[in-house]
Amino acid sequence: MRQAEFNEEFAVHGRRARDADAGDVRRLTILGATGSIGTSALDLVARNPSHFSVAAVTAQTNVAKLAESARASGAERAVIGDKALYGELKSALAGTSIEVAAGEEALVEAAEIPVDCTIAAIVGAAGLRPSLAAARGGWRLALANKECLVSAGDVFMREVAQSACELVPVDSEHSAAFQVLREADRGAIEKLVLTASGGPFRDWPAEKIASATRDQALKHPNWSMGAKITVDSATMMNKGLELIEALHLFPVSVDQLDMVVHPQSIVHCLVSFIDGSVLAQLADPDMRTPIALALSWPKRMAAPTKRLDLCEIGKLTFEPADELRFPAIRVAREAMKRGGTAPAVLNAANEVAVAAFLEGRIKVPDIPLVVEDTLERCEGSGLICCAEQLDDVLSCDNEARSVAIESLNGLSRL
Repeated sequence: MRQAEFNEEFAVHGRRARDADAGDVRRLTILGATGSIGTSALDLVARNPSHFSVAAVTAQTNVAKLAESARASGAERAVIGDKALYGELKSALAGTSIEVAAGEEALVEAAEIPVDCTIAAIVGAAGLRPSLAAARGGWRLALANKECLVSAGDVFMREVAQSACELVPVDSEHSAAFQVLREADRGAIEKLVLTASGGPFRDWPAEKIASATRDQALKHPNWSMGAKITVDSATMMNKGLELIEALHLFPVSVDQLDMVVHPQSIVHCLVSFIDGSVLAQLADPDMRTPIALALSWPKRMAAPTKRLDLCEIGKLTFEPADELRFPAIRVAREAMKRGGTAPAVLNAANEVAVAAFLEGRIKVPDIPLVVEDTLERCEGSGLICCAEQLDDVLSCDNEARSVAIESLNGLSRL
């Protein structure tokens, strides 16, 4: 269920912010503090120590970086997702007053700490339960976990509505749409267009993409991201996932969503209206810009990002996405149209396929093949249906992964 009262939600956001004194210290929890989003958020916190305090930081396995982040930010609690690493984290934080915990339940407990804002940046399905727990708290949730909306969009948005959680997207394209649409009448919206950089293979012929290496796929021309997300950009599956997210975040239908390739990554979203106007948000490609907005909305805080100089850039170009060379876009669109648990199957299969690619087991073109085959198999077995609660989504996710592994094993080159 998408946010039913879009304009009212923005009004609520504004009222809450006005109720708080501009000089108040905002208390934060950062779920996924060692990833690219978490690291960028901590950079902003470090530059504004009088404005933020950190209740908790979490990571899945990176003990050294988590301990460093906890110490540097003055966090009250540090949580490692892998229970087996509790002792290592405890030792790394010996001599501090930082509380240490480990395991999935400890991640959920960290998400339940009452704060002004929780940044949900745990990558993958592992971020579902903690992010949902934070949403139920009713405070601001700066959402960077794709799975909450792609895999569990209906369930997640239902919880957001019930708790009156203040949801602010962190992804650059969705942050852009959030800003452009903040005062829009839903009846005036004609189309919402997300932009895509095109990734490292934007101008590669299909035969060259077919032989691309892991290192080549991980060389994104504009953004610095984790390995999985960077591969998603290379296949352009990331844009398909973002279209699904946008369907839940904004008052638009499937037919009102589109995308365009924009190699410079300066324009992050365009919204066209029924009077012919088109509004866009522009910024240098630096994730600290949307993170800063999520932390300070509806006000704005200073961010140490490169300032946009259009004369220096010279030109901004746009081109249609080539679904023949990048079939992941088509596969994601079809899953979005099917609805129900189809996006959850899409996401699970994609995670399995991307992991196999990073391990050197398959080639780039095999990723969408595995995903599409998994979707067809799951639809045939009745796995694609409506999910009523998170356990339904997680069950579907687990089953889809098993089906995706079967699909992988069926590839002729394995």
